[in-house]
Amino acid sequence: LVALGARSGLLWRSPDVVLVGLGDRNEIEVDLSGSVEAAQRLVSDMVGTDEVQLPGSGPVGFAALNFDAKIPGTAIIPEVVLGESNGVRFVTTLDEDSPRPLADVEAMVDRVLTRPLAPVPQKVRLELDLPAESWRDHVVANARETIAGTDLEKAVFARALTLISSTPFDTARIVERLAERFGAALLFSIDGFVGASPELLVSRRDRTVRAHPLAGTAARSADADVDAAAVEALLASSKDRVEHQITIDWLLSELLNFSSYVDAEPEPSVVTLENVHHLGTLVEGVLSEPPASVLELVQAVHPTPAVGGKPQTDALALIRELEGLDRRRYAGPSGWFDGLGNGQFAVSVRTAQIEQNTARVVAGVGVVAQSDPQAELEETQSKFRAILGSVF
Repeated sequence: LVALGARSGLLWRSPDVVLVGLGDRNEIEVDLSGSVEAAQRLVSDMVGTDEVQLPGSGPVGFAALNFDAKIPGTAIIPEVVLGESNGVRFVTTLDEDSPRPLADVEAMVDRVLTRPLAPVPQKVRLELDLPAESWRDHVVANARETIAGTDLEKAVFARALTLISSTPFDTARIVERLAERFGAALLFSIDGFVGASPELLVSRRDRTVRAHPLAGTAARSADADVDAAAVEALLASSKDRVEHQITIDWLLSELLNFSSYVDAEPEPSVVTLENVHHLGTLVEGVLSEPPASVLELVQAVHPTPAVGGKPQTDALALIRELEGLDRRRYAGPSGWFDGLGNGQFAVSVRTAQIEQNTARVVAGVGVVAQSDPQAELEETQSKFRAILGSVF
C-alpha cells in the first residue's frame, strides 16, 4: 500500500491506518478560520453502502492545510480508496450508477505500481531564504529578548531552504525513502506535500480522541554514551520541560471543551527518531455526545504552542513581525477524515513541498526566555537533515 500511495500521490500511513487514493479526484474547500461543517457534510453525504464499518472506510478526504488558518485549504476526495484499518483491508469506490468492477480497480493499481521511478537528481543547488547567522542573530535573538520582557511564554520560529535540482524530483522515491527511514512516523503524501511527522496533532475514532504532542529536542549522536547523556539532559532540562508542558496544558484545555473526559500521561517520555530525541506525552479522552468531527477538533487545537506559541495571539503576531517567512503548509495539519467524522491529522513537520525541480523544506524551534540562539540554530540543522536525507 505504501508503494502504491507513494506513486499515486495520495497516501496516509499511521501505525493503525493506511489509506491510498486512486483515480479521479473531487476537491472541496476546508476553511479552518470559518466553518468546517460544510466540508464534513459534503463527505458525509457521499456515504452509501459500507460493509466494512471501520474508520477510513467509505469516502475519505485527504487534506494538507495551511499553517495560516485564514488561508482556506483543499481536501481531495479520490474516486477509489484502498485501505487497511486494524489489520482489515478494504476497497472503497465512489460510484454514481453501478458499482465499479473489482477488475477495474486491479487494473488501476497495476498501472500505478508499474510506473518507473525517475532517476535521482545528480546536481542539486541549495538556496537559503535567510542566511543561517542572520536568522540566529536577528530572528531568534530578538525574539528571546522580546519574550523576556513581555508576558509571552513561548513563540516558534522557522527557517526555510529550497533545493533546486538538474532534473525533476520524484515524489514517489522520496516517500519510499521516508517510509524506510521513519517506520514509526505518520507518513503522508498529499498533492506534492510529503512528510514523515513524529507528531499526532489530533485523531478521532468514534468517541475516542487522542493527541501526541512533542516539544523539546536533543540531537542524536553515533556515540552511545554521548547519545544516552543527551537523553538524560533532555529529561532534566527545565527549558525543554517547560516548553513541553505549555503544549500539554493547551491541548487539555482545548479538548476539554469537546470531551466528557480527557487526561495526559503524568510524565513525558523520550521519543527517539533517526536524527533527534523529543519529549512526548500522550493525551487521550472520551468525546461528549454527539462527538465532534475530527475537522472540528483540528480547528480547535491548531496551531498548538508546539508550532505557534503561547499566548497564541501574541505569539503569532511576533512570528509575523520577525520571521519573514510564508510557512504555507509547513506546521499546518495534514491527514484524512471520513464521512462519519473519524480521522487523523499530523502536525506537518519533517516535510517537503515538491514541485518539479524544486523542493522546499522548513524547520522550526520553540523560543523561550532561556533560549540559546546558537543551540536553536543547531536544532533546525538537525531537523533539516531528517528530511534532506530522503529528498536527494
